[in-house]
Amino acid sequence: MRLLLAEDEQALSKALTAILERNNYSVDAVFDGQTALEYLESDNYDGVILDIMLPKKDGITVLRELRSRGSRVPVLLLTAKSEIDDKVLGLDAGANDYLTKPFHSRELLARIRAMTRSQTAQPDSVLQLGNITLNRATFLLSSPTGSFRLSNKEFQMMELLMANPRSLISSERFLEKIWGYDSETELNVVWVYISYLRKNLTALHANIQIKALRNAGYTLEETP
Repeated sequence: MRLLLAEDEQALSKALTAILERNNYSVDAVFDGQTALEYLESDNYDGVILDIMLPKKDGITVLRELRSRGSRVPVLLLTAKSEIDDKVLGLDAGANDYLTKPFHSRELLARIRAMTRSQTAQPDSVLQLGNITLNRATFLLSSPTGSFRLSNKEFQMMELLMANPRSLISSERFLEKIWGYDSETELNVVWVYISYLRKNLTALHANIQIKALRNAGYTLEETP
């Protein structure tokens, strides 16, 4: 799951990024409101953590512009202010939740889980194709013969494939969705992670496979 963190206090931003990444989130950190809006134009985030007191454009302005575009991405506002009027202003502007500094990391994580729950809501938390299941809560890729706990990026790639079976997904799409649209990561990292996933599927005796279409992308399909 990818989050955008807009927080101008760089020490706090660094600390929050470390906490979130330890909890299996991918994080893009920005330090002003204008940059936050530019990042959000990619529309590839599962949630936004937005400080109200940002330079260039404050968090409320960013939120209003985001909602005026029709974006429904969940937004958690952060602020040092605790007055009721500020909370009401943020919620009326379209925020999903509000957290006042200072806060405990466990509360932050709980608020993020709560606000993104509707984004990941499924009939259940398990994706299935063929004899393979992917548990979104535990990151376990399983078959009747065993299971592997995937790393964060392995999980995100497998989730994208299993949520879109038989659909062609380009390497650029993987890179943009998982590493970020302005990432300096080389495109061949996608092939490396596809290789890891193929090895896991082989070890699990899967009856599905990741097929490559030269210069086009990858599809996940059941084997005959």
